[in-house]
Amino acid sequence: MKKSNLFLKVAVGFMLGILFGIILPEISIQTKVVGDIYLNLIKLMIIPIVSVAVFCGISNISDGVLLKKIGFRTVFLYVIMFVASSVVSLAVANLMRPGLGATFANAPVYEGEITTPTVSSFLINIVPTNIIKAAADGNTLPVILFMIFLAIAVLSCKEAGKPVIEFANSLSLALFKMLGYIMELSPIGVMSLMAFSVAQYGVGIFSVLAKYILTCWLACILVFIIVMVIPACIYTGISPVKLLKACGKVALVSMSTTSSAATLPTTLSACVDDLDAPKGISQFTLSLGSTINMCGGACSFCCLAIFVSDFYSLSLSIPTLALIIITATLLNMAAPGIPGGGIVLGASFLSIVGLPFDLMGPISGFYRLLDMAFTTINVEGDLVANLIISKNVGEWDPKAQHSICEEV
Repeated sequence: MKKSNLFLKVAVGFMLGILFGIILPEISIQTKVVGDIYLNLIKLMIIPIVSVAVFCGISNISDGVLLKKIGFRTVFLYVIMFVASSVVSLAVANLMRPGLGATFANAPVYEGEITTPTVSSFLINIVPTNIIKAAADGNTLPVILFMIFLAIAVLSCKEAGKPVIEFANSLSLALFKMLGYIMELSPIGVMSLMAFSVAQYGVGIFSVLAKYILTCWLACILVFIIVMVIPACIYTGISPVKLLKACGKVALVSMSTTSSAATLPTTLSACVDDLDAPKGISQFTLSLGSTINMCGGACSFCCLAIFVSDFYSLSLSIPTLALIIITATLLNMAAPGIPGGGIVLGASFLSIVGLPFDLMGPISGFYRLLDMAFTTINVEGDLVANLIISKNVGEWDPKAQHSICEEV
């Protein structure tokens, strides 16, 4: 099933769910089991998908010389940008409070417990005594940490580790295929969950969903300005107009494809051809960025956490907010290349923090509207990071390039 066709079918399911919820509320509530099965199928794939994606993302880095030269500072910059994006997004979400302000027919209630870790308990929990048990219990963070160490160990084995990498890549293809099958059930699952939401909470749910979309877009815009444009212009000295022109070229492709990988050729062209960035460094940093640099994911997870907690009238403590940022940073390493990745990782993220993920059903009905913003911020972050790294290692100077162009 083509992704574009799937989006249209999900949109139809979303609208039908609304109609069923209004016209047949009692039946809609009774048939929620269909939506629950759909969510369970998504949850079923979380551990396998995340673990294999993290392993492949690290183990497929083959250019060791370039990795030693700029790899660590690139990863460090990506982490700094992600944390900064998380802080900005949390500030925006706490200012907007998208889950509040609506009147519901039945107030949503959640009886679970939000994870409120201490430093010691957090460290102990992410280093389990039995990784198999951790995976069976659905503890994603220990699995991610284990796969990171395993990938590094396999890379250090060089030739002897290649069969493991090849197996992981094949397993990754198979798991993505399985997830693709589950995503084909999205129209039915979304219809069931949307019908239940309307029947259970009334039309008030539409106001919070609309406010949530607005919050996500506003967070992405501010992250783009505060975390990307301003630092890049100050540090590199590039003209804001020239930078924004290149970013606009990339945004047109990212918003239409909602894929960092599909936008990569355009991002590379914008860096090398339009901004005169060095090709070798650009190829490495942009490729690595499309794998692990997910500033849009920071906006997604942070806005989602505040939205869900407000929707269920739950409060998030400072340690929980810190856990949100740490979890989002590690979990987004698995984001690229996953069909319906935002939905799957969103459910995984909420389960780690201890928040309910029932709202992922209604959200998936219009997720493409959100994915357009998130993907664009992801690729713009790659472009900006590439310029900063190129400037930092002394391989690029926008002012010098400008002078050369004028002389020619």
